Amino acid sequence: MKLVTYEAGRGPRVGVLENGEIVDPGFDGDMVAFIEAGTPMGQRTPVEQARLLAPLRPRSLRDFLSFEGHLHNSMSRLGRPIAPEWYEVPAYYKGMPDTVIGPEEDIPWPLYIGKLDYELELAAIIGRRGKDIAKADALNYIFGYTIWNDMSARDVQSRELPVNMGPAKAKDWDGSNILGPCIVTADELNASDLRMTVRVNGEMRGEDNSGHMHHTFADMIFYAAQGQTLYPGEVFGSGTAAGGSGIELDRWLQEGDLIEMDIEGIGVLRNRVGKRGA
Repeated sequence: MKLVTYEAGRGPRVGVLENGEIVDPGFDGDMVAFIEAGTPMGQRTPVEQARLLAPLRPRSLRDFLSFEGHLHNSMSRLGRPIAPEWYEVPAYYKGMPDTVIGPEEDIPWPLYIGKLDYELELAAIIGRRGKDIAKADALNYIFGYTIWNDMSARDVQSRELPVNMGPAKAKDWDGSNILGPCIVTADELNASDLRMTVRVNGEMRGEDNSGHMHHTFADMIFYAAQGQTLYPGEVFGSGTAAGGSGIELDRWLQEGDLIEMDIEGIGVLRNRVGKRGA
């Protein structure tokens, strides 16, 4: 299934994408509750004139670094080597769920940020509760996948990195995490071989394949679930695909730029950069 959260005058509701159209499955709750309930289908009603929202409000956000190509390209720009430990540990930082926005929304650009950047990521959504999960069983805990545009303030990041904490304000502002356009359930997607591309104003800026991930989603789930319970609705990010960010090209976003992220089998996540300070 392809699942969305939409708005059509009755507040946010869960929808199912069928042949490009939205069908309401008759569920009175949000996407996380829908996942927890086992995706129940009630009376199905076609929906017209709907606006897509972020497909879910995550219970939590964990963002990993799994693409060696991106890490090499970006760290060299920041004047830092790849730590040897990266090859052994699927480390992550935790984002703020309240910062999430959805497709077609303008991306806020706070005044404190000079170099605004996009980051193309594949994201997995946890579908059931688990703790101390075996790596061999980890993929069975994934409900589905979506696209994550993990926005970054690169000038702020360059000041924060030497402190060896965070990231903090390089990642945290309203609208800094973008999810969408839908969730594709895991039974319909081979997440180990997906073409990933990003365009800015129609120009191809980067292309990679999810098969190039050094740390797999199974690695991430196994690592994160050690001694900690995972819950439905938690989101795990792949980290940025190689070529999936402006820092790798030394090219920065401008007001009004249109970012289009396309992951095979999921769709296109499209957003425009808003006016700085608006």
